[in-house]
Amino acid sequence: MFGFLIKKAFFDMWDNLFRVILLNLGFIGVLGIAVSIPYVGRYLTFVPQALLLFLMIAVSLGLFFVFCGAASGVAMGIADYEEPGFKEFFRYLKQTYRASLIFALINAGVFFLLSLAMPFYLSMKSIVGPLAFAFLFWLGVIWVASIQFYFPLQSQSRFDPSMRVDTDPKVERGSLLKKNIKKIFLIFFDNTGFCVGVSLGTALIFALSTFTALMLPGIATILIWVNVALKLRLLKYDYLEEHPEANRKKIPWSALLVEERERVGKRSLKGMIFPWKE
Repeated sequence: MFGFLIKKAFFDMWDNLFRVILLNLGFIGVLGIAVSIPYVGRYLTFVPQALLLFLMIAVSLGLFFVFCGAASGVAMGIADYEEPGFKEFFRYLKQTYRASLIFALINAGVFFLLSLAMPFYLSMKSIVGPLAFAFLFWLGVIWVASIQFYFPLQSQSRFDPSMRVDTDPKVERGSLLKKNIKKIFLIFFDNTGFCVGVSLGTALIFALSTFTALMLPGIATILIWVNVALKLRLLKYDYLEEHPEANRKKIPWSALLVEERERVGKRSLKGMIFPWKE
């Protein structure tokens, strides 16, 4: 299953290279603004340092997460073999910016508290300090490994009527936000190994992106990667719903992925670069 995930995410990125580059240019612009925020903060000397730190984290994450919410909608469309454009991007932006902002505030609070608590406990001389530090460290790891699925889940639950969640546009966004936060942890603890593998893939894509200043593969490819990962993993729950007596540890992935394999097709690197030679 993981091998097919890599193949599908790669070819989804390649087939939409122009869209990926445009999204990455947007991310570079947003990150440029976010990086400049601490320089502006230096002039706000009248604001308490702790509050200033939280505000800088919140504003930076807010900008980044709002763009992520809209870009993830595009990535979800790509994962579903669609051809989303500017019109879809701005529609996704309008529909997700509130939930993305709230999620940014939640993450700003988490990172702010961890940035204060972890150094404090690490500096303690008693045995309580290292134990508390280790607990917070792994709590942070679980949080980061879980939230990678938030934007894909937000995209798929908001725009895919086949998902078994409340997709009524009249539903309170806070309710959907709570449901999605709950679901990301359920996904993590039910698929821990898979989530760790996806996290490693995300780290690898980001590392490769540093050589091109985030132009390629870039953050847009990371969003395609996690959207494809969630899309394929949800097939497991469709199967378990239809076969409640089935062994959860023995999912017939070869059968579940037949349709997806057919849609991706038999492709090679040679055919990707020189399609006329196929």
